[in-house]
Amino acid sequence: MKEIIYSRNAVYETLRARRRQPIRLLVADKIQEKGHMAAIFELAKECKVPVERVPRQRLDSLNPQHQGVVLEAGHYPYMDVSDILDNAKAKNEPLFVLLLDTLQDPQNFGTLLRTAEAVGVHGIILPLARTVEVTPAVVNASSGASEHLLVAQSNLVQAIERLKEAGAWVVGLDEDSRSQTPDQVRLDGALAVVVGSEGEGIRPLVRQKCDFMLKLPMHGKIESLNAAVAGSIVLYLASMARNK
Repeated sequence: MKEIIYSRNAVYETLRARRRQPIRLLVADKIQEKGHMAAIFELAKECKVPVERVPRQRLDSLNPQHQGVVLEAGHYPYMDVSDILDNAKAKNEPLFVLLLDTLQDPQNFGTLLRTAEAVGVHGIILPLARTVEVTPAVVNASSGASEHLLVAQSNLVQAIERLKEAGAWVVGLDEDSRSQTPDQVRLDGALAVVVGSEGEGIRPLVRQKCDFMLKLPMHGKIESLNAAVAGSIVLYLASMARNK
């Protein structure tokens, strides 16, 4: 089964990561080989990917946000939770994992993937059902960051147990008044951050497995941030604490 990866950043990072099987690169017939496109052509040559010049209308029919280039490639390579644990061990770093509990919006998912890659998260864990997956829209929203990350699908309760056995503290994001604030907790050790869905938040069974709940104090007129923004802030705060 093939997927259509679109937009220049997404195509570039997919080729650079070399984790998917590339099939064919489709390029708008009048696109010049310069700038970012020159790098894409060079990677395609290195990966021995056939390049086909096509009318822009053909790319429009595949996805209107193509930016003049589309890559036909194999499906996304999901990993296992053990691969994420091994990744942390190989880097000799305290475990740093992001769990997404039934997140639905591809844009939010892409934003969190981009942040996770930027701050050095060892992997992302998704539930087995009722969740967004790594689709071409998510690859695009993450600017290709998804292609450099280890993403696993697992029962979240069981995954949390494995992370705890590996020494991680598990923090869930929740705006409840009883939740702690970042200045009240330590984020510098082995850590797993749980972000809930946009509407319902973290499910009760997953929430029960969290060691503590964390909220971000709000000083403006709005009551809360969306899942992607809140999750990104906590990941960055944890990254700063880990790197002190």
